[in-house]
Amino acid sequence: MSKKFYITTPIYYPSASPHLGHAYCTTMCDIIARGKRLRGFDTYFLTGLDEHGEKIQDNAEAKGMTPQAFVDNVAQKFLSLWDTMKISNDGFIRTTDPKHVETVSKIFSKFLENDDVYLGSYSG
Repeated sequence: MSKKFYITTPIYYPSASPHLGHAYCTTMCDIIARGKRLRGFDTYFLTGLDEHGEKIQDNAEAKGMTPQAFVDNVAQKFLSLWDTMKISNDGFIRTTDPKHVETVSKIFSKFLENDDVYLGSYSG
């Protein structure tokens, strides 16, 4: 059985089109993933987008779009760039994907059931 290897980029914030920083980070992860695959590792390479936030809503409104339409448009730009660059990612997560929303909801429900979410104070 081969050893497993998992690598991920940050899940990028799609408030605008992808830029050189996104391309650089993703390329570095791609190089590592390809190297691990060549050495026989069962490799999974994930990238994606964190599609929530006030900046996204503001940018969408400025363009006369819904936030979902805005992030759908930006997501296509990321996917197109990764295709052009021949990036070898195995997955592309979007925080608006129904599967992601369902999974996060289940995990958060477990936190609530186990009293892991509570009001308190913190110092230090």
